[in-house]
Amino acid sequence: MGKTKVFFRAGVLGQMEEFRDERLSKIMSWMQAWCRGYLSRKEFKKMQEQRVSLEIVQRNLRKYLKLRTWAWWKLWQKVKPLLNVSRVEDQIAKLEEKAQKAQEAYEKEEKMRKELEALNSKLLAEKTALLDSLSGEKGALQEYQEKAAKLTAQKNDLENQLRDTQERLAQEEDARNQLFQTKKKLEQEIGSQKKDAEDLELQIQKIEQDKASKDHQIRNLNDEIAHQDELINKLNKEKKMQGEVNQKTAEELQAAEDKVNHLNKVKAKLEQTLDELEDSLEREKKLRGDVEKAKRKVEGDLKLTQEAVADLERNKKELEQTVLRKDKEISALSAKLEDEQSLVGKLQKQIKELQARIEELEEEVEAERQARAKAEKQRADLARELEELGERLEEAGGATSAQIELNKKREAELAKLRRDLEEANIQHEGTLANLRKKHNDAVAEMAEQVDQLNKLKTK
Repeated sequence: MGKTKVFFRAGVLGQMEEFRDERLSKIMSWMQAWCRGYLSRKEFKKMQEQRVSLEIVQRNLRKYLKLRTWAWWKLWQKVKPLLNVSRVEDQIAKLEEKAQKAQEAYEKEEKMRKELEALNSKLLAEKTALLDSLSGEKGALQEYQEKAAKLTAQKNDLENQLRDTQERLAQEEDARNQLFQTKKKLEQEIGSQKKDAEDLELQIQKIEQDKASKDHQIRNLNDEIAHQDELINKLNKEKKMQGEVNQKTAEELQAAEDKVNHLNKVKAKLEQTLDELEDSLEREKKLRGDVEKAKRKVEGDLKLTQEAVADLERNKKELEQTVLRKDKEISALSAKLEDEQSLVGKLQKQIKELQARIEELEEEVEAERQARAKAEKQRADLARELEELGERLEEAGGATSAQIELNKKREAELAKLRRDLEEANIQHEGTLANLRKKHNDAVAEMAEQVDQLNKLKTK
């Protein structure tokens, strides 16, 4: 057994695995039993609570069935509605509390009205400031228009330059076409000269072949001459040896001499033709050298023309790039001019919207004043009616049936007045909330627009 490893004997690891499996099975069975017991206990507790609640419901139902026919219960049910007479003073106190709350709400509304008037004056001051800034923006608009006029003048100059460059480009293209035509002509001449050179080479090859055949003939003639010389030697020997046949051989000798002379003449002619062929070969070589010189000269001219064409194409590309750059600058300047014009239009629209909103706020303030006046009138009417009701209640002393009916009518009137007062308060609170919301929204929008105008001024 070490610090990081444990060594077992053979078979011990299997026993440990069996012990582990048995222990895991016991733990799992115990956990399942505990879960089942918990769920069953919970269900049993729920059933007990249902049993107790059923007993309570049954007991209450039995009591209600017994009390339903009891005489005192019937009397209590009839007398109970008549017990509200003693609560009139409490209702009057509640109405007075509501009147005090309405008075406090009115005072709060009065404070809010003063605050709104102060805000209205502040908004008017901001309106004047915005009008001043609008006049400044109009001056900036004139500057933008002057810039636009300058940009249009620059655009016209650039268009004139573009026309000049296009005319120059057309001239360069004409020159390029002429050079291309000359190049084609030179290529045709070079092709014709190449064909002539090939024809000359073929003629030289034919002449060389003729020369080889003539050399072969000369060798044959030389061989024949050598053979004839041998024959002459033989004849001379035979002349010495054979004197008898001299006459016969003299004729043959004469014929042989004639033949030799003829062969010598043929040899001279062949040598002369050989000299002529050598001269013609030298002339052909000279012509070939001249053709090669002309070919080199034409190739040099062709390279020069190609370089000139490449320079012209490079100049053309540079001119096209300058034209594209000028077009991009013109488009960027026109886009900038359009953006500035759209900004000026947006500012004018925002100023008109602000003026319309200020007018709407003034109308809403006037409507709020009218609503407050109506609420004050209703409050005075309610106070007067409350005083009349108090006087009537003081006059009414007894608890007769007529007084009960009058009290019921008065309670109905009081409930109606209470409802009217609550509705008036709710309407008043709703109008105040709407006015506050509109005012806050208008103030926030005005602040945002003022910030935007300040940012535009800084730009």
